[in-house]
Amino acid sequence: MLDGAKPLDVGIPAQVFTTRASMPYEVRVCGAAPGLVAGGDGLAYAVTHGLDALAWADIVFVPGYRFPDRDDPPRAVVDALTAAHDRGARLAAISTGAFALAATGLLDGRRATTHWHYTRALAARHPRVQVDENVLFVDEGSVLTSAGAASGIDLCLHILRGDLGVAASNHAARRLVAAPYRSGGQAQYVPRSVPEPLGERFAATREWALHRLDEPLTLDTLARHAEVSPRTFSRRFVEETGCTPMQWVMRARVDLARELLERSQRGVEQIAADVGLGTGANLRLHFQRILGTTPGEYRRTFTRGE
Repeated sequence: MLDGAKPLDVGIPAQVFTTRASMPYEVRVCGAAPGLVAGGDGLAYAVTHGLDALAWADIVFVPGYRFPDRDDPPRAVVDALTAAHDRGARLAAISTGAFALAATGLLDGRRATTHWHYTRALAARHPRVQVDENVLFVDEGSVLTSAGAASGIDLCLHILRGDLGVAASNHAARRLVAAPYRSGGQAQYVPRSVPEPLGERFAATREWALHRLDEPLTLDTLARHAEVSPRTFSRRFVEETGCTPMQWVMRARVDLARELLERSQRGVEQIAADVGLGTGANLRLHFQRILGTTPGEYRRTFTRGE
């Protein structure tokens, strides 16, 4: 963590990847040097590890920090991040931690995001970075960035999904009392023109739909539950989530199929029926389109070594 580190940004990855029997991670907190690090918002951190910890880590999180647009991080920090990346570690920034990753040059030519208040500053300071201000997080493989603090949860759950599967990610989300999945393409914040009660109604409709994925779910069905016209539902759903209602339903069905593949021995045909995709051929088609793999290979990936 850097001077001025934001408390939520520090705590989120520590909490999501917390060292426990059910999680194959060990969390170490480090700074530019061991000792006291002055944080933001009136807090300070007693840090045990220095930059040598980056030579050990498989994933390095950089929390957001104060005044990221004024100066680059210390050269030693930039070099340590670069060295960690070069040996194969993933680098993940929460909020304004993206400025530290940008200082390494590793975001040049790549998409990235940060807290909406700093997107223009990031683009101005690092013009070779393709800054996207309208997403919750961006996964560029070995470098990942997220928007403001709460989206750090989404980024961490996204990483968990890739590492351990949907079931583990959903379990962590329940422990955090967080939404189990918000896609990276979702808007950072809902436009002020959208009334809050409608947002709550849409959340209730999404929850309602998640319990009925094996049933026919059309735009008309969802709009009827939300008590708005299909046109209004579709338009405002996109504003709130960054995807269309039917794209969201399809992703939810594929995610449920992933969890069933991980946690049960049901056949592909049965799973396809259970999640509302009808046939195994249809499930395979959408699995390949969305995830770039087959249900069989996905199951082997998450049951290998058990």
